[in-house]
Amino acid sequence: MRDAAKVPIEANRLIGTWRLVGGTAVDTEGRSLPPPYGPEPMGLITLTAGGRVMVMSGDGRPALPDGSTRIFGSYCGGYSFDGANLIVTVDGSSSPGAALGSRQIRSVRFEGEIMVLSPPPAIVDGVMQKRELFWERLSSSSA
Repeated sequence: MRDAAKVPIEANRLIGTWRLVGGTAVDTEGRSLPPPYGPEPMGLITLTAGGRVMVMSGDGRPALPDGSTRIFGSYCGGYSFDGANLIVTVDGSSSPGAALGSRQIRSVRFEGEIMVLSPPPAIVDGVMQKRELFWERLSSSSA
């Protein structure tokens, strides 16, 4: 029997609109870090059957602690999917990390009905981090 994590995911399983429900971050030693987008993340991702994606995510708390900065980002573009990785070529962006023309690569897996997207490890606030974002399906059709 093949390892379920290695079985390619069908692209049509991604199509639709998803809501960000949480995230995790760990450092290179595996120690937990504050969650991406804070304790109340907000976000939507829509993937169309025609190969377009729109992503928005941010800290959803009504008020932030003094000295904190609200994190928000959005981008869109064409995407491809190879059964394990979502690759977006950005053609619109509000996010410095998703510059126009860049490729945003996210590994994809499912935990039950939750889609888990993981960017490559990156330095955030001076610390190398591995992040995972958890998305719950709102609709199986694209907007």
